[in-house]
Parts: sequence; structure tokens; C-alpha cells
Amino acid sequence: MKDRYGGLNGSFAAQLEQFAEQAKEAMDLTFREVVIMVGRRLVTMSPVGNPDLWKVNVEAQGSAAEQIAAYNAKAAAINASITSNQANYTKSGNLKGGLRLRKPLTKREQRENFGFGVRRAGQGYVGGRFRSNWQLTTGAPAAGEIEEIESAEATIGRIIAAAGDLSAGEVAFIVNTLPYAIPLEYGHSSQTPPNGMVRTTVADFQNIVDRVVRARQA
Repeated sequence: MKDRYGGLNGSFAAQLEQFAEQAKEAMDLTFREVVIMVGRRLVTMSPVGNPDLWKVNVEAQGSAAEQIAAYNAKAAAINASITSNQANYTKSGNLKGGLRLRKPLTKREQRENFGFGVRRAGQGYVGGRFRSNWQLTTGAPAAGEIEEIESAEATIGRIIAAAGDLSAGEVAFIVNTLPYAIPLEYGHSSQTPPNGMVRTTVADFQNIVDRVVRARQA
């Protein structure tokens, strides 16, 4: 019997093989979804440079605003002094010759005289390059930089495409190679989460995995 039927295992071998393939496929899909969710979070949390929030511009605009306020306050005081003295008016109710009221500074005068609304740094700057430089690779971290400025949706789409062939057991790297990535992670921008993009994601990693698993089981 053993010689006659040796090597023939009925349908169990095929069923086990099918189960193993399905289990591996499920693991691969779960792994890909976790990687994609991590990448999505990093991209959406990434600050997009806003020169109006840069310290040099904030300080310059604050100084300009103070000077404008002081000028307008002085003008208002002069006007009050003039209008409160009836001797400054003619019998017809007009101001006597040589007297005139000061007007508040116009927006143009604020800009030209005090630089209000003028950036001291960041002229021509276009934000978004940091967000665009999140890169997903396997085997080794990405080393180059991406020059193009993409929307968040385009960057996430690139990560999804790169995750398409991932298999459970592989090592996936999501990195940002720009030189100011670390300063941004540690609070250089007021738009960055208090605990950084990477550290926040790492702290929530188990929750990300749990959400993916629950979604696949639903």
C-alpha cells in the first residue's frame, strides 16, 4: 500500500497549499496597507513652507505694525487737539487756513513707508518641496532628492505605487532626504506637530496596525 500510494496525499496537500497562499497574500496586503497608512500620515503632517510665518518676517511685520500704530495715534492726537479748539474754526465752521487734519496711513503708505506686508525673506519661495520628498524604497533608504513640487495627493499616490509589490518580511524605508528634515521634525516649524511627524507616527504605529487588521477582518 505504501509503495502503491506513496507520494499521493489526496486533496489535503492542495488545500493546505491554497490556505498558505491565501494567508501569505493576506499578510502581504496587510503589510502594504500599513506602509501606505504610515506614508500617508507623514505626508499629511508635513508642513508646507509659509514665509509669512518665518521669524524674520514675523518680527519685521510686528515692528512695522508698531510704527504704523504710533504714527496713526500721533495723527489722532493732533486731530483731537485741533478739533477741540473752537478758535481753529471760521464762522462758517471750516478750519482756518493753515490747519489740516491728519489722515490715517493708507495701505500703500504703510507698505512704502514702513514695509508693512513686504517679506524680508522668502521672495519667490514656493512651498511644498519637503512634503514632496517622502520616498518609499525597499532594500535601502532613498539617497536622492526630488526636485518636483507635488500635491499631497500626488506624493501619496507615488507611495501607494511603490508599495504595490511589497511582501511581508521585506524591509520598507520611508525617508525624507532634505537637509532640513531633522530640524523640522524637532520643532523648527510652528506647523509641525509638537512631537514631530516621525515620532508621532512611531508612537501610534501599533494603533495603525490594529486599524488595518480590523478593517481587513470587517
